[in-house]
Amino acid sequence: MNKIKDLPKNERPSERCLKYGAEVLTDEELLAVILRTGTARMNVKELAAKILSETASDNLLSVMHLKKEQLLRMKGVGQVKTSQLLCIAELVKRISSIQAERKLRLDQPGTIADYYMERMRHLEQEHLLILFLDTKCSLIKEQVLTTGTVNQSLISTRDVFVEALKCNAVHFILLHNHPSGDCTPSKADVSATIRLCEAGKMIGIQCLDHIIIGDQKYISMKELKLID
Repeated sequence: MNKIKDLPKNERPSERCLKYGAEVLTDEELLAVILRTGTARMNVKELAAKILSETASDNLLSVMHLKKEQLLRMKGVGQVKTSQLLCIAELVKRISSIQAERKLRLDQPGTIADYYMERMRHLEQEHLLILFLDTKCSLIKEQVLTTGTVNQSLISTRDVFVEALKCNAVHFILLHNHPSGDCTPSKADVSATIRLCEAGKMIGIQCLDHIIIGDQKYISMKELKLID
């Protein structure tokens, strides 16, 4: 195996990290430190460069999007390195959520978007999440409502309010992601949300907002005055 220690001393990413700080490392070097070993024909830096070159955007963000099956198909990756990369991606998401949770306020769309950003912005399909809240706007529970395009036919008004009544919710907030990264609401997004808001008013359960997650950005239908 071509390990990091087999590289010339001045080319070893782990030693450069200790001497100069992790921030000076390139994407390739950071990935090499995680992988630790290369293959019989490639040293670890060459393997890291190969993985990056096979992603959509040739950067670490694209590596976060790689699925288990894609990684296993890459020559030189294998099961151990696949698990390492999947765990690093999950670690990043959890750290981001923990940091955002400290600032989370369910009456402020920006803090909600920050909290769910890493969990939702990497998803390749649209996921619609509903947050059920009590009289003090504290979270009772969250639930994935649908996966796929958000439209009126996929969202069951009955299912939403049956679940809301079961947990004694007084308010709810909708969130969904746009895999394209563009968080501009579609006509279907708006019409489906208005339909749920109107139904909620009839039984005294208020829709506080619908937040759409893009790539490091979001919109709030409440802030845009698309819903009351």
